Amino acid sequence: MVGESRARRVLRHLFFPRWRVRRAFPTATLARIETAIHEAEKTHRAELRFAVEGGLDVFPLWRRLTPRARAIALFSELRVWDTAENCGVLIYVQLADRCIEVVADRGIDACVPQAEWEDVCRHMEAAFRAGRFEAGTIEGVGTVSAVLSRHFPSIAGDRNELPDQPVIV
Repeated sequence: MVGESRARRVLRHLFFPRWRVRRAFPTATLARIETAIHEAEKTHRAELRFAVEGGLDVFPLWRRLTPRARAIALFSELRVWDTAENCGVLIYVQLADRCIEVVADRGIDACVPQAEWEDVCRHMEAAFRAGRFEAGTIEGVGTVSAVLSRHFPSIAGDRNELPDQPVIV
């Protein structure tokens, strides 16, 4: 993406077929990711969401919307910020740009340096390059949860505030 022309990026996104998202994340994989999120959330009070997107529309691309900016927008649209302790986390996968972003709410952002999230993203990207979408995602969920467990350990009576099922945008 760095150094790439705007027109080339627009074309890559426009011709990114939806079936490639479903091939990388079929229904069974999404179900296993949902289970992994559900189980991981038992170890901390934070809330995890996972969203995957193929290609973006022309206008956001032409305005040079970055994967990070798109992840932040989805963080809001999916209401990941809407937790009692401001402890929501979104793992966003943008397949056309081959990019992963982790966006954390302000309660978590104050405790966890961005470098930790970037490390999670690099490990997931390496797994995805090897075609291991399910394993890479589940490992990413596990790593994010380990970080969250240190800062927001589970307490009695904690409730699930956000849906656990992955979202295909």
